[in-house]
Amino acid sequence: MNTENPFQNSSVTLPANATPNVSVSLRWWPAAMLLVVMGLMKIIPTLVESPPLPVMMMGFMGPAGICGLILIWWLFASRAGIREKITGLIGVVGLALVSALLLHFSMKGMSTIVYQLPAGFVLFTVSLIILAGRPAYRLRTALLMSALGFGFWDLLQLKGITGRFEAEFAWRWSPTAEQQYLKSLAERKATAQDGSTNPLSASDQTPVITRADAQWPEFRGPLRDGRYPGVILDEDWTGSPPQLIWKSKIGPGWSSFAAAGNRLWTQEQRGDNEAVLCLNASNGDILWAYEYPSRFWEAVAGAGPRATPTLSDEGLFALGANGNLICLNPSSGEVLWQRDMQADAGCKPPQWGFSSSPLAVDGLVVVHAGGSGNKGILAYDAKSGDIRWTVASGNHSYSSPHLATIDGIPGILMQTNSGLQCLNIQDGTVLWQHEWPLENYRAIQPLVIGNSVLIASSLGMGTRRITVSHSADQWTTKEDWTSTDMKPDFNDFVEYDGHIYGFDGNIFACIDLTTGKRAWKKGRYGSGQVLLLSDAGQLLVAAENGELVLIKADPSKLDELARIPAIEGKTWNHPIVVDNRIFLRNSEEVACYEFALKPAQ
Repeated sequence: MNTENPFQNSSVTLPANATPNVSVSLRWWPAAMLLVVMGLMKIIPTLVESPPLPVMMMGFMGPAGICGLILIWWLFASRAGIREKITGLIGVVGLALVSALLLHFSMKGMSTIVYQLPAGFVLFTVSLIILAGRPAYRLRTALLMSALGFGFWDLLQLKGITGRFEAEFAWRWSPTAEQQYLKSLAERKATAQDGSTNPLSASDQTPVITRADAQWPEFRGPLRDGRYPGVILDEDWTGSPPQLIWKSKIGPGWSSFAAAGNRLWTQEQRGDNEAVLCLNASNGDILWAYEYPSRFWEAVAGAGPRATPTLSDEGLFALGANGNLICLNPSSGEVLWQRDMQADAGCKPPQWGFSSSPLAVDGLVVVHAGGSGNKGILAYDAKSGDIRWTVASGNHSYSSPHLATIDGIPGILMQTNSGLQCLNIQDGTVLWQHEWPLENYRAIQPLVIGNSVLIASSLGMGTRRITVSHSADQWTTKEDWTSTDMKPDFNDFVEYDGHIYGFDGNIFACIDLTTGKRAWKKGRYGSGQVLLLSDAGQLLVAAENGELVLIKADPSKLDELARIPAIEGKTWNHPIVVDNRIFLRNSEEVACYEFALKPAQ
């Protein structure tokens, strides 16, 4: 038997404390290449405007996959000794698991994969590369650095994601905007003599509020098209600056407003309760609030309802993110009826929650649920809450039912992951449908222009125009064009004088209605929302950063007229216009601005 020491004839001189289980120098270059690839995976999506889903997922999930390859390198190609390999494997995996368990609840899940794992493994690997020839120190240093990389994320909480899918963080111990709002509500209730938030005064107690009273009765206006006629704003915001009438805190939620007379209705999250609010439009005071047990939260947009209340003659209809459909007296907040849409449709909320702003039409309240079989869309009796009809539909959507008259025949449009369908109002039968399936989300409203409808898909899929026609009982849909020159995500667009104005990714743009070709693309307002003052050809943009921007609808160029900082925080909610006042909100603040009108010519 050969008992010769295998290291006896080696040209390498081992340190006195070295053992055959430890290699003197690591093969570091494969690890360095993996780190370069990881860096490219993180950088490339930020360089691509409106990155398609595969590119976006590469940036999210790719680095975590590289972490696995780093472990393979360590175990099989690093030249580390067996004992060092096993110790390193157990150490780095154990640190990752412990740190993941200690994360703030908002950081669990995707944040672990996207941020925590890559950070810990990068520091682990960089330390091994730098100390590749220092076997006495490299592993203990690498494990210490990886502990710092993993543990740093335990100090943070996730505030949400921007329109570019970039995470927003805060220190774990920092009070959230919701916590600060709840504290202010508690203080307000404690100082109120009768314990209410803001009791109704005699002048506020309007006996009956009907849709005829409403200047803005539902999501995106009376036709859900984001148009408001009859107002021409003074474009000189320097000489006649907009006046802040009031501003106050509000709970989380991505609802917009309904408005009638001196009242605004919206929705918010209050701790473990969702709430439907009625605000005094003159000063922002809470006239009443109906709360019910329900809390919805997801990592992208955080907590709160997504849908917007709808005002009708039968009442005020509101849908919560967990499927609580409620009919309230709009004057007092008294509950008239309520339903559990999860039970009615036999389904759970999609990952972003139920987001369908109720459509009130012909004595019905119509919402999208996404249940299986014929439980995709539900129509309830507006007075009693009884189910009147149900019909099959796509199994998820962020869009809302949309009343439209095409070729002289009214119907309900619904955009889902399956495409676009049009339903008979009375019984829900499908009049026609246009298939355009995808498994991303569809969040914007269809835009009806004559017998044409514009629909869109998220995550870079673009916009499509279809033309609908019928003879006798036969309906046909024809694709006119599909354009990637307008790629809205959850940002609705408007039409003016043969052109479409909206967001191509995170940049404001204009395309030709006839061809779908881009006219221009320039305005950098993040993932904002736009309204059209149709008599003036003016566009009001609520930018993602909370600014209000006034733009002239001009297909030849971006003609930005003025802008002001309006509210603080990420602003994805749709603003509304009532006369010469603009109401806007996000998940932290709500405000009212009054604008000077353009002098008569």
